[in-house]
Amino acid sequence: MTKHLVGGISSAGRALPCLNGEPFLACRSEGAYVWDGAQRRYIDTALGFGATVIGHAHPAVVEAVTAAVRNGPMPAFAHDGEEEAAALLTSATRHLSSAIFTNTGSEAVHLACRLARAATGRTQIAKMAAGYDGWYDDVTLGQAGSVDADMVANARPTRERTTLLRFNDFDDVDRLFAESNDIAAVIVEPMLANAGCIPAAPGYLAHLEATARRHGALVILDEVLMGFRTGFGLAGHGLGIEGDIATVGKAIGSGIAVAAVVGRPELMALAEAGAVIRAGTYSGNPVATAAVTATFRLLKDLEYAALQARGHRLRQEIGTAFSDQGLTVATSGEGSVFTIWFSDSAPSTYAEAKAKASAALTLRLHETLRRRGLLIMPFAFGRLYLSDAHSDAVIGDMVGIFRDAARDMAA
Repeated sequence: MTKHLVGGISSAGRALPCLNGEPFLACRSEGAYVWDGAQRRYIDTALGFGATVIGHAHPAVVEAVTAAVRNGPMPAFAHDGEEEAAALLTSATRHLSSAIFTNTGSEAVHLACRLARAATGRTQIAKMAAGYDGWYDDVTLGQAGSVDADMVANARPTRERTTLLRFNDFDDVDRLFAESNDIAAVIVEPMLANAGCIPAAPGYLAHLEATARRHGALVILDEVLMGFRTGFGLAGHGLGIEGDIATVGKAIGSGIAVAAVVGRPELMALAEAGAVIRAGTYSGNPVATAAVTATFRLLKDLEYAALQARGHRLRQEIGTAFSDQGLTVATSGEGSVFTIWFSDSAPSTYAEAKAKASAALTLRLHETLRRRGLLIMPFAFGRLYLSDAHSDAVIGDMVGIFRDAARDMAA
């Protein structure tokens, strides 16, 4: 059979390996679950790569989006839902009180960098080695798994408009600004998620921000993954970093394609004045903003502490399940998003993560769990996400499946 879709999927990172010669094709998703074409049900921990915190296809979001579609999904002109969504979003982002909607996180990062360059008159954006800030050319430098991400050469990896620094390396921050006076902004995730959920070391984010400020550079918080996942707001704001601009996505739309840039009003005014180009046929469309509004009405009352507690319980139970079988695993991350390591400790740097990663064992764990109705990402730096729909009962089911998987892997 001739395939017309390249690789069978439009975003390469979403593909799952065949199991027993069969590809995985999702048929539908709801709550904490996803079903395949044979109507087999799986507990899902990919959650659209973190795109929902309230669970798949929440009825309130589905109803709001359906109404927006019926009312006309693309009027081209301004509509009354856009300001409402922006007001709800910025009510939780503190001093970053102005917003521009985009369609994807990659677009949001691109716009944030454009704003930073215009505001400072400088060229370079410094990003974290092994960090993921979207798939546009400028910020693909140094993604996890690349040679540049290792930063082992004497010269700092640099493209025309992008340069790298090491996450959690205090001295490297100082070296960066000693080497260049052309840094417009540093872009940083509060947790280096795509390198295996590496948390920021105590004081690192504050040091990064203070150093950038001292040298006239801005700070962009890339919160496309972490924003509104661990609390009602930006993760960075709970970790001692304020930021000048932030990018958000995923959780804000509960699976509908939407992202946004939020920032200090005087910076965002550059776009309003036309000094920074912002465009996009679908940016801020009624369907996307309806999803944001419906989602935020739920997120503001979400019991984040309980969600985090369920995640911490699962992480502990996973460790116990393997240790009971004489195997050692560790986890890194936050309660509702974390990575499993086949190691006695979690990494604190990308170099450690690369050394501890085991593609073979992670793939084996994926296959073992998948046979029992639990889906995790099949690659070593993959994350497990939990949503509010992952109730105590669902967590209990997951614990039982992990115990069975640990027995199988020990055999």
